[in-house]
Amino acid sequence: MRLQIVPVLTFIIFGVISFKVDAQSKKFIEFSYDQGPIIGNNKDWADELIDIIDYSGVDVRIGWRSGKNIYYNYINRYPSYGLGFTSAVNYYKEIGRPMGVYAFGEFPFGKNNFDRKLNFSYYAQIGLGFNMNPYDAETNPINGFVGTAINAHVHFGLKASYQFSSTLEGFTSIGTKHYSNGSIKKPNSGINFVPIALGLRVNLDKEKFNPGTKPDFPPLEKRGIWNIAAYTGLKSYDVGEKTYFRGGLGVNYLWELSYKYRGGLGIDWFYGAGAKERYPDENIGFFDVNSFAIVGSWEWKLTERLYMPIALGVYLSRAHYNQEVNGFYERIGVRYRMKNNVFAGVQIKAHKAKADFFEFTLGYTIPGKVRKIVNP
Repeated sequence: MRLQIVPVLTFIIFGVISFKVDAQSKKFIEFSYDQGPIIGNNKDWADELIDIIDYSGVDVRIGWRSGKNIYYNYINRYPSYGLGFTSAVNYYKEIGRPMGVYAFGEFPFGKNNFDRKLNFSYYAQIGLGFNMNPYDAETNPINGFVGTAINAHVHFGLKASYQFSSTLEGFTSIGTKHYSNGSIKKPNSGINFVPIALGLRVNLDKEKFNPGTKPDFPPLEKRGIWNIAAYTGLKSYDVGEKTYFRGGLGVNYLWELSYKYRGGLGIDWFYGAGAKERYPDENIGFFDVNSFAIVGSWEWKLTERLYMPIALGVYLSRAHYNQEVNGFYERIGVRYRMKNNVFAGVQIKAHKAKADFFEFTLGYTIPGKVRKIVNP
């Protein structure tokens, strides 16, 4: 299992909605230039790199905003989806010239008002980062940010746009752009930029975007569901070491909170292989490589079947040899639930935003009985 699977799976999952561009979708192209600092980690080598690197970049995106008047679009304020390409302008022998291809989603703030000139939104980009010069003990020992030439590209941020005409919009944004291999190979502190962007959007459809009045909402069926998930991944524990299996199981009970969200509690179990090989002289016990946690789970429903899992877990017991360095962890990703209730996805598990490992997830949802029907 290679790191390239992370963005490939993400493209497939996002593509379920991204490539279903109906006739009511409004298509656009965006061009932007961004510039900002690189964030270090208080290490001497990181401070030295920050003094060297002056980041600036360019982005090109193609996207579409669905005007289909359905309630999932309405509650998410008619989001935009698409694909993009980004590249740093300057080349540095220490990190290369980072580039990325990604899928993105953009979600407006505020009420659905399509006559506003000034609009605000937040966005997420997930994809593949490449063209980097990774750490090498002999030729590039200063780069502790990334240990692989190919990494995941993740970018979250806020955006403000102004509509000059039916065709042209200007925008500015600020966010965090992150490149990481999810600890598949060390070192992996991650490259973190905080870019501020200026750009233009060219709308390819002249017709005004106006999906119409509020759509009809179906009755909300209040019920609980059981999610049973298997996590698999890979992790390297030290520089120069090989990669070992990481994985586990999760059982969560979630309740339909609204048309947009589910929430609940569950239990996670994690296992890390290779401890006996890495520490042959030590007596490795069960709880040294197995950990258990209580996890609060949240699902943000983007469509009927596509959703983002968000979780915060608190360890009941931590595996000493699995580098579970904090008493809690975070999880965020994307999943797709099929009609037979099987779901698949990819998430990042992290400790205080530092990657533990990428979770490739396969699971099954058991719907409970409808306890209450809420009419809209």
